[in-house]
Order: sequence, then structure tokens, then C-alpha cells
Amino acid sequence: MRTKTLKKNKINVVTLGCSKNIYDSEVLMGQLKANGKDVVHEQEGNIVVINTCGFIDNAKEQSVETILEYVQKKEEGDVDKVFVTGCLSERYKPDLEKEIPNVDQYFGTTQLPQLLKALEADYKHELIGERLTTTPKNYAYLKIAEGCDRPCSFCAIPLMRGKHKSTPIEDLVTEAKKLAADGVKELILIAQDLTYYGLDLYKKRNLAKLLQELVTVEGIEWIRLHYAFPTGFPTDVLDVMNKEPKVCNYLDIPLQHIADDILKSMRRGTTKEKTTKLIKEFRSSVPEMAIRTTLIVGYPGETETHFETLKEWVREMRFERLGCFTYSHEENTHAFNLEDDVPEEIKMQRANEIMEIQSQISWELNQEKIGKTYRCMIDRKEGNHFVGRTEHDSPDVDNEVLIDAEKFYLKQGEFATVKILDATDFDLYGEVIQ
Repeated sequence: MRTKTLKKNKINVVTLGCSKNIYDSEVLMGQLKANGKDVVHEQEGNIVVINTCGFIDNAKEQSVETILEYVQKKEEGDVDKVFVTGCLSERYKPDLEKEIPNVDQYFGTTQLPQLLKALEADYKHELIGERLTTTPKNYAYLKIAEGCDRPCSFCAIPLMRGKHKSTPIEDLVTEAKKLAADGVKELILIAQDLTYYGLDLYKKRNLAKLLQELVTVEGIEWIRLHYAFPTGFPTDVLDVMNKEPKVCNYLDIPLQHIADDILKSMRRGTTKEKTTKLIKEFRSSVPEMAIRTTLIVGYPGETETHFETLKEWVREMRFERLGCFTYSHEENTHAFNLEDDVPEEIKMQRANEIMEIQSQISWELNQEKIGKTYRCMIDRKEGNHFVGRTEHDSPDVDNEVLIDAEKFYLKQGEFATVKILDATDFDLYGEVIQ
């Protein structure tokens, strides 16, 4: 007579890449939990699901290394099964099946029902907004759309995520209510392109309407906007930002470059003049707005003159937050037809130069905050400090406010009024005002 195995299946979901992947993993875990499965996030489990990133070279390498690590654990008997999903799997499935055959099965970004079936679970359509969140309890990502219709020459996301598809407003409000019921106070709205939201469903850009609906959700106190596209940005969003205190004076808008030749080759659909005008409109409409952007240096054909134009513009714009990437030559993108002619060391040198300029700007802007008072959300305790953020700061990528834990007692997820006493280029130090 066969005996039942004593080993209970525990599914470990491992997430790589961006906030969109975090969201997808949370949805997967919510589905598994609803099926009665024992599921954990990046802990020990005998069944492993790796949610991969395939965006740029470094991310792809990390994904492949993680797959190899768990395949080895499988070969050593520490893990029973390994499944791979996400962007890398969507983009390179035939290659991965050939190169790493010891993975049990590969799935693309739109194959959640098939992945669940492989995990002996059913896809439950009724689970609108049911997720197992992996972020700290006080904030959560809310993905308002999938895919992208933009033709940017350097970007492989449409290859991995497909065409733009907005989620209906009523579904997002339902999801927000469930998150609020679980103690979430801050929603971070994410998509490949927030600007495009609603065009497919409502035949108009409807981000402002979505925000107006989300601010009515009881318990949600901050709503933050990530990843807007500059071309066609719906300026009625600025009116909502001004009128609704729950909508943070914050916008993440990746601009990538500013030299007209490079913007044209990147197929960004804009110019230096139009982009500068847009930023100035943001500043005049919402004077308190913190703008985060990202730039790419070392794009094919980027000359010293183009780079000097970019540097000068960064100095002029004085962005509150800025990140810089080196160009990654991605197959099957439009730019892959161009010669990757900027040497890697020059790319790194240019990225470092941009970040040095930004570091000085950030330091100067932070010095202006000394003596001012801000409402801060407390994210965690770390060492001798409680770590919080103002409405102008997103988790993991922006400034943090450090408060002496020996002098003040604070709770994660609570708000505190903090007076800034000192500042560096990327950190603020403050005391609680009772």
C-alpha cells in the first residue's frame, strides 16, 4: 500500500524587477491562497515560481542567475519543482527551454490561468483586487493598466507586455477599498504609461476621473502617480492634484533625453521645447510638485554635444528626483538596428556625471527644507531611527526622513508631523512636533 508523502507543498514566489512585477506576484499569491494553497514570498518552499524581469541586460542576467540557482537546488533535492514566469520568460521562452531545460515549465506574462493550473489551482475570475501584498502594510501598488502602445525605439516592454489595456475604474475602486480595509493608507498608481489610461475603454484620457473616484475611498490618505508619459499628458490631472489633498504633489515622468536628435531617434514624439514647456506648466500649475524623472545616456549616436545639452538642461530644470540609466542594446527593438557606438566606459562616465549634477541639486533643494515642517508617513524602524517619507517621496527611490528613535516613539503606517533639522543630498533628519 502506498503511503502519503509527509512533505506538504509550499509554494515560494520569487519576484525580480519592477513594481509591476511585484503587483503580478501579489495577484498570483492571492489566487493561490484562494485555492487553499500554502504560499510564501521569497522564503523556503519546495515549489518555486520565479517572476522574472527582461527589461535591460543587468535585469536579464539577474533573472537567469536566479533561475540557475533554483534549478541547482532542484538537482540537489532541496526543491521539487521550478516554474518560471514574467517578462524574461515571455520574451525568450524558446531560448530558455533550450538552455535551461530542467525548469518544469515556462509561462509568459499573460498566462496566469495556465500557471495556476500547473500549480494545481483554478483561476478565480471573481477575485477582483484579491492580493497578498508584499510591501509594508501602509502602502501598496495599484496597477491601473497593462502593456504599452508607445513606439519608443529602445524599449522592449511592448514585446513582453503587449498592447495597452486599461483596468475599469470600478474594478480599481473595488481593489482600493479592499486594500484600505487591510490597513493600506497610500496607493502608488503604476502602469507602463499612466498618461494613456482610459483611451481604450472610455475613448479619452481618464486618469483625472480615476483619481476623483479613488479619493472617495475611506482609509486611503495618499495617492501617488508613477510612470507617466510626457506626450499627451492630461493636464486636468493637475487640477485634481491641486484640489484633492489625498493626491500627492508628486509625479514620476520618465523623460529619457532632451537633445532633439536623440528624442527623434528614440521615437518619443516630442522635442526639447515641448518637454521644457510641459515641465514649466507642471511647476506653475502645482508649485509644490516634486517631479521625478529618469534619463538614458549612451544611446546610439549620442555625441558629446548631445550630452552637454542634456547636462545643461538637468542643471536648468532642477528636478527634485532623478535617476540615470546607461543604454542597453535590446534585440527586436527599433534601436537595435542602430550601431551601439558609445563605449561602455563612456556610458558609465556620462551616467556618473549626470548623477553628480543631480546630487548637488538635491543637496541644495534639501537645505531649503531645514526648519520647515512636513507630514510624514512612517515606513519602518531601522537601527536607531524611525524612517519616514513626505508626500514628495516614493518608497525605495526617493528621500527618507530619519527620526531619532531614542527620543521619539512612532508606529509603522502612522503619520507624524516632523520638523526638518538637517539634510544631506538624499536624506532629511527631523524631530516630531507634538
